[in-house]
Amino acid sequence: MTAVPRDSIEPADVLERRDDSICRVREVLDRVGDKWSITVVAELGRSPLRFTELKRRIPGISQRMLTATVRTLERDGLISRTVHPVVPPRVDYALTPLGRTLLDTAWALMNWAVEHTGDIDRARREYDVRYGS
Repeated sequence: MTAVPRDSIEPADVLERRDDSICRVREVLDRVGDKWSITVVAELGRSPLRFTELKRRIPGISQRMLTATVRTLERDGLISRTVHPVVPPRVDYALTPLGRTLLDTAWALMNWAVEHTGDIDRARREYDVRYGS
């Protein structure tokens, strides 16, 4: 596969490709589009946080799910984990430079969702009336 400069790739071009790049795009979108990742990125975009602070700021996330999410985001290079040698151990999470590049997109997506939730709810009600769901 020949490398193409990022600035010259249109989203529609990526979707039309039938090679490994489209699978990689889907994989990345699945990662950042899962239930908790964007929320973790958004919270860490405000400031670095300890695990317990992060859990407190994300209503509904279990400790197990938060652990899995931060591990995956760390593996993907979006967040960093710093362990402080104190008793009890203190672990801080922060966005990496790569994670910061996702932040503007994450905020835009979250703002879009907030702005259009009513529109989506209305469309769902109309669909349900039309099709009896």
